[in-house]
Amino acid sequence: MKIMVSACLLGQNCKYNGGNNYSEKVAEYIKGHEVIPVCPEVEGGLPVPRIPCEIVNGIVTNKQGESKDKEFRSGAEKCLQKAITEKVDLVILQSRSPSCGVKQVYDGSFSGKLIEGKGIFAELLAENGIKTIDLSELLER
Repeated sequence: MKIMVSACLLGQNCKYNGGNNYSEKVAEYIKGHEVIPVCPEVEGGLPVPRIPCEIVNGIVTNKQGESKDKEFRSGAEKCLQKAITEKVDLVILQSRSPSCGVKQVYDGSFSGKLIEGKGIFAELLAENGIKTIDLSELLER
């Protein structure tokens, strides 16, 4: 099985704050499978670290009010093309991210409030029929 994984879950320091979201559960789950790490935000040309972003009225915006929508969508498209080219069977994504959230994302107020919805990359994967799971779903298993 080919599994694409949010690079931060594999310990790559690509989060907005320069850190990662390394998950032992993900590391266990992917053992013995071909793994393709991706970070749509970095693929879209955003630096590490970077100002936090949330989806505000459908547009990815950073905490200073600047649109980063173009970068998020460009990176998501590049990662989608990689998923299609590589014929991945599953994509494991970081929960709540404006790129990778599968079930929930932050509401755009930068207050930590969550709403139902998908990140930009997660939405593209769903539209293209590629199976995704959120880190939180993996932790519940």
